[in-house]
Amino acid sequence: MNNNNRAPRNRTITLTDDERNELRKSLVVPEHVEGPLDKYLDQTINANLLDALPLLPDAFADLIIIDPPYNLTKDFNGNKFAARTEEAYDEYLASWFPLVCKKLKPNGSLYLCGDWKCTSALQRAMEKELTVLNRITWQREKGRGAKSNWKNSMEDIWFGVKNADDYYFDVEAVKQKRRVIAPYKVDGKPKDWEESDDGNYRLTYPSNFWDDISVPFWSMPENTDHPTQKPEKLYAKLILASSRPGDIIFDPFLGSGTASVVAKKLGRHYCGIEMNEEYCLLAQKRLNLADQDKSIQGYSDGVFWERNTAQLQKKQD
Repeated sequence: MNNNNRAPRNRTITLTDDERNELRKSLVVPEHVEGPLDKYLDQTINANLLDALPLLPDAFADLIIIDPPYNLTKDFNGNKFAARTEEAYDEYLASWFPLVCKKLKPNGSLYLCGDWKCTSALQRAMEKELTVLNRITWQREKGRGAKSNWKNSMEDIWFGVKNADDYYFDVEAVKQKRRVIAPYKVDGKPKDWEESDDGNYRLTYPSNFWDDISVPFWSMPENTDHPTQKPEKLYAKLILASSRPGDIIFDPFLGSGTASVVAKKLGRHYCGIEMNEEYCLLAQKRLNLADQDKSIQGYSDGVFWERNTAQLQKKQD
């Protein structure tokens, strides 16, 4: 989209030609990958996945987050992915998913994103390589809806590990702060909730259904023109729950960089592979911006807030 056609309040991250020329210098290409850890750590690799994977060491990642092309026809800035039969999509997953799993540490965790149409294929692929522990479903509130079908507003994230007896999971790091609608008291004191000038809130343990996610749109500073960009808040939950500070987060379909950006903001190392140069450059710009701004919309004070409630509190302040 031409920047001149954007609304004045549009905060979508874009690139100038000068920025492209400068950011291109920071990208890693396959012939520069093989070697010591620092060759790929905290880097964006601009390459085809199958070309780059053999150059990366096995068992290097503590956490892998994958957002592959769903079984839909989609144009990714000129790289077109065509919908195919279920059998052909299974074959597509089999061509790279086992290779990606080899990059996971023995005690590592992996999250695999998809929609209703391809989720069964993702489950089949996961069960061949890992132990599936759960399926997260998150509410993707975007779009106008459909006239002849139910509006598609949910997506899945499959959670798997290499060793079900040895993996990291920090539930305390991903608690959600929810408003208390009907406060309950015992002997005049709040029970399992806190009373404050800003309202009544309860810290709750997370379930596998997430209804507090806002999909990036034009007024959010994390937004890019990538057609399937994942929210920073969504990935922050995965990274905080399944990695420690200093761990390595790997995303083999990096897109415009959300996994790497959130990893950086939360004090983790990162590595991402993306075949489209424009998206790599957007990722690099977002990583640079993260040096000045480590905030994640909907996550503050060590907790995740219900959609819009943290912003309401700040307005009251």
